[in-house]
Amino acid sequence: MADDDKMVDRGDTVSDLGDSKQDFKAVDGGRAVVGDTEAAIQEDVEVAKVEAVYRKIDRRIIPPFWILYFLCSAIRSNVGLSQTMNASVHHDLASILHLTAKQVSLGLALFYVSYVIFDLPSNLIMSRLSPRVWMARIVFAVGVIGACFAAIKAAWSLFLLRFLLGVVTAGMWPGMAYYLTLFYPPSRTGKRIGYYFSAAQLSAAVVGLVSAGFQKMDGLHGLVGFQWMFLVYGVLGAALGIALLWWLPERPLIPGQTAPEKKGLLRWLPSPKPILTGEDAEIHYRDLGRVYHVRPWTARDLLRVLADWRLWPLVIMYFGVVGVGIGTQLYGSVIIAGIDPGFSSITVSLLFAPIWIMDLIAILLVTPLSDRFHRLRPHFFITAVLVQIAGLLTTTFAPSSRPWARYVGLLLVGAGLGPTVPITMTWTSEIFQARHGEVGVAAASALVSGLGNLGSITTTYALYTGWPADAVKGPHRFRGSNLAMIGILCGSIIAAITMTLLLRFFGNEPAKVLSSGSSTTTTNAAADAVIVDGAARREVQQRGLGRRWWTRSA
Repeated sequence: MADDDKMVDRGDTVSDLGDSKQDFKAVDGGRAVVGDTEAAIQEDVEVAKVEAVYRKIDRRIIPPFWILYFLCSAIRSNVGLSQTMNASVHHDLASILHLTAKQVSLGLALFYVSYVIFDLPSNLIMSRLSPRVWMARIVFAVGVIGACFAAIKAAWSLFLLRFLLGVVTAGMWPGMAYYLTLFYPPSRTGKRIGYYFSAAQLSAAVVGLVSAGFQKMDGLHGLVGFQWMFLVYGVLGAALGIALLWWLPERPLIPGQTAPEKKGLLRWLPSPKPILTGEDAEIHYRDLGRVYHVRPWTARDLLRVLADWRLWPLVIMYFGVVGVGIGTQLYGSVIIAGIDPGFSSITVSLLFAPIWIMDLIAILLVTPLSDRFHRLRPHFFITAVLVQIAGLLTTTFAPSSRPWARYVGLLLVGAGLGPTVPITMTWTSEIFQARHGEVGVAAASALVSGLGNLGSITTTYALYTGWPADAVKGPHRFRGSNLAMIGILCGSIIAAITMTLLLRFFGNEPAKVLSSGSSTTTTNAAADAVIVDGAARREVQQRGLGRRWWTRSA
């Protein structure tokens, strides 16, 4: 048998193939080939090779993604910690800037206002331009704006910088999810999103611990503790943005193809080494050929994504979990301080960290399982949301005489938060790549992230210190805010159930009209626009995407 006849569907994994050495049916380049025991052994070899290729991609992409998300998350959330840093000497954010509780909430919410507005345009530009360069631009700008927070002197400067931070950050989170689809099939993205999303949780934990050190720097060279915190993280972020131009790879090219000539300002930027070469590039091309054949998208393609009903349940799912996540991230230290007024500001910072350690553990445990048991993604999501609800109920209704019981409730909230956002983004990519291709991933990821962050506006502006009656000190402090967060989490559960039932009934077939640079709408044009690679076959055979529930095998 010829060597190329022994090649297998590179989308398969060892666990998918099993241990059997019986005859099997391999698919290669659209051909069906019946193999024997010898070919089965060859199949295992090829599976090992494709796994090695994705591990090589992991080593190049996941570390810089993890670091950039760590720093950008720290810069975004440091304003929450600044509310309690050095509060005993009135060097906290509100005291230095003479802010009311409502002004603090407004400043926090303005970030998400601009983020929602600019998320989709940023991701669409990224899909047209160089994804690597656009991601580096985002991180550099976040670092510069973050460093400027060290100079804030009045409420207006806080409002302006928070709004600008949202403008420059927009597109980062959905852009990272989109960037992954250039190198991984949807069946492999959940675990990878979980890997770098864990940086946000570790960031929340670490910056809480490190903030204790920044508080010790209070007054050094005329800066208070939180100003030192903003300055250090901002400088590190800007430096990383420059380094990413050399670190992150460009989107892969067809083996043997040369990169197009750079134009404009791109000519002056560095060209990183290809992520894959030789046989590795050939294996990746056969497994994920769709990303190598870039098809231009038009406004009509974008409108089809916007009109797809599958988008809106995902937005509601994200609205609830990201709202609770940001609310906990920005007000967690305030809630802890309210649990026991006797806690010092340093104790509050130290108790803030374990919430995100629980979050990190849950991500590392659950996201790989959600990839392995891919048809159960909504079940993993709903279970994690129920854990959050249990935690909020405990924090709200545990006796005030037992502050540690209330604190355990916050730990449960952290554990439930971890897997929900990665699962939502992975499900979005899986559904919209199969249905609308690359523009579907770029647009849907941005819209789910952008519109879903209206939940962040809700929790940062309307709840906690933004709700004066709810912030009054006493045994029922923040009860209304906690119950409001439980309400939006229930909305996320309902949306996940609705999405699951509708997908089972209607399926997820590719859109009937896919742009190929013309107005052709025939079935042949649609078929031509769908590239069936190894991963795509797996998505149909194993995940059942594109088939109705009554046509699926048990």
